[in-house]
Amino acid sequence: MATKGEITKERLLTEAALIIRRKGFTATSVSDLIAATGVKKGSLYFHFPSKDELGLAVLERSRDKFMEFFENALTAETPGECLSKFFDAVVSIHSKSGFVGGCIFGNTALEMSDADKRFAEFVDRLFAAMTTRLESVIAAAQEYGQVRADLPADTLAQQIVMTLEGGIMLARLRKDETPLRLGFDTLKVFLELES
Repeated sequence: MATKGEITKERLLTEAALIIRRKGFTATSVSDLIAATGVKKGSLYFHFPSKDELGLAVLERSRDKFMEFFENALTAETPGECLSKFFDAVVSIHSKSGFVGGCIFGNTALEMSDADKRFAEFVDRLFAAMTTRLESVIAAAQEYGQVRADLPADTLAQQIVMTLEGGIMLARLRKDETPLRLGFDTLKVFLELES
């Protein structure tokens, strides 16, 4: 059974993730967090000595949840089917959110890469891990003859991450799945994906 402190910390992380995803890290104030959680300022600082520490903890938790989603979405009978399933899962999860908030990692990259090296390095490591995982799926799909083999798997994986982030940004901006769906449909043609 969770202690009162663990419950408070959990609530802070959950609410902070929602607010930061919508407003951004810089625009999220301690007052926003206190209002959303009902936690006293002293309790917030007991669990997280600074707003930066809370922000990094939110990114860590978001990464863990995303990687679980990522691995589940990349599970299918063949590598090509894994890619198609992943594309569909991304559209579905953002549609369910009403395209509010976008990708916390892409948002953080845009907002913090020139402001705080720790945030930039965190997101860069996550994107690198995504690319590496996608590279392994693409390499397998190339062996199966499901994806073009005339370009290196790492190049194709990077293209997927770039299309994913740009598609999420435009879908969020327009509150419509069309840019994200179009990006993935175009990727399928570019990859010569046969699932």
